[in-house]
Amino acid sequence: MNFITGYCRLNEDVCAVNGEIVSTRTAGSDDTWFKQIYKQHEFVYPKFYKMDLLAQAGYLTSELIKRGSPGIFSGYQDDEIAMVFSNSSSSADTDMRFLKSYEDNASPSPSLFVYTLPNIILGEVAILNKWYGENMFAVFPKFTPDFFINYINITIGGGSKAALCGWLEILEGKVDVLLFFVETNEQNGVPLTPENLTNLLTKNLQSTKNASQHSTGNGHIKRRP
Repeated sequence: MNFITGYCRLNEDVCAVNGEIVSTRTAGSDDTWFKQIYKQHEFVYPKFYKMDLLAQAGYLTSELIKRGSPGIFSGYQDDEIAMVFSNSSSSADTDMRFLKSYEDNASPSPSLFVYTLPNIILGEVAILNKWYGENMFAVFPKFTPDFFINYINITIGGGSKAALCGWLEILEGKVDVLLFFVETNEQNGVPLTPENLTNLLTKNLQSTKNASQHSTGNGHIKRRP
């Protein structure tokens, strides 16, 4: 049996880790929403500022899972954690920015061109964590829980011991991100089922504000011992 042992949910205004809100957007700030999160949590990774929004979202949510569940990744060898990501718009948000840079300046932006493939985010997270495991980025019309469950089973059957998975949909100001970590036989987590994945994605983030950290009934993850 596979379990979700840590997750981060992010939309246009709120960011929550394991069922608790950790950042809310400050209206009128000079910083973008993702830069607000970066600064609020005092991350130090200068490359963040060169990333496109998709890669920034992957960086922030994976690092926040790490902080929300200390040690969650450290028990695995560098080739034992697979990554399985998906969205519906591929890299369209950056593709349009790249096209605009060409139209405005008559010269394409090399810094944007780097991110005109959605799977670049996998490389960013892998390089950051020094991971060499299996990885996959798939594009579907909508969030597809069965894809994650089936592909995680394939990777675990092939030798992976855990998987960092995510739905990262970013397009024209809309943000719909769920990153989650899956482990086998980890009883502190939430069972990996289509219903639980759908609940984590569709749950109103505001409703998590006063939740108990120790309840598992509504997708809240117990702290690791």
